[in-house]
Amino acid sequence: MAVALTLAATLGPIAPVGRLGDLTDLAVRRVQIADLVAAAKFGTTQPIDDPAREQVVLDGVRAKAVALDLDPENATRFFRAQIEANKSVQRGLHERWTAHPGEAPSKRPDLATEVRPVLDRLTTDLLAELKDTEQVRRPSIRCEVHAEIAERSAVVRHRLDRLHADALAEAMTTVCQ
Repeated sequence: MAVALTLAATLGPIAPVGRLGDLTDLAVRRVQIADLVAAAKFGTTQPIDDPAREQVVLDGVRAKAVALDLDPENATRFFRAQIEANKSVQRGLHERWTAHPGEAPSKRPDLATEVRPVLDRLTTDLLAELKDTEQVRRPSIRCEVHAEIAERSAVVRHRLDRLHADALAEAMTTVCQ
């Protein structure tokens, strides 16, 4: 085990794997941002589900997809999966923190000034990557293989726990549609 850790430390960060690796890494970052969203909402009256905010995000995605000459329905479907994955992490963390209050975050980030700007940048980057991977993402066994390789390697590379790995799987469900 010590040899593996030493080797991993000397190799440094490992690049994304496969033709969908960059897209998957962005989805990982979006799943991880859910921790901040959960922390911002935990112990408040702000609900995890926010249909009005979700619609604003999806309307923006649709408009940006059209501007990028991406299929707006596919882009919206992909981002709906991102939103659902994010909410899965929030629910999981809220359950954990309720059961184990000592694990709850001590700081509550501001959604408007700290979290949403990051999400907005990720949205732009994800849309650009959807455009760049358009040919690879056509429904096929080939796409499914690329997606599986990228997802599994991202789970290992980012050392995702079960909650975040499951959310990543949810976030990537529509990548080949």
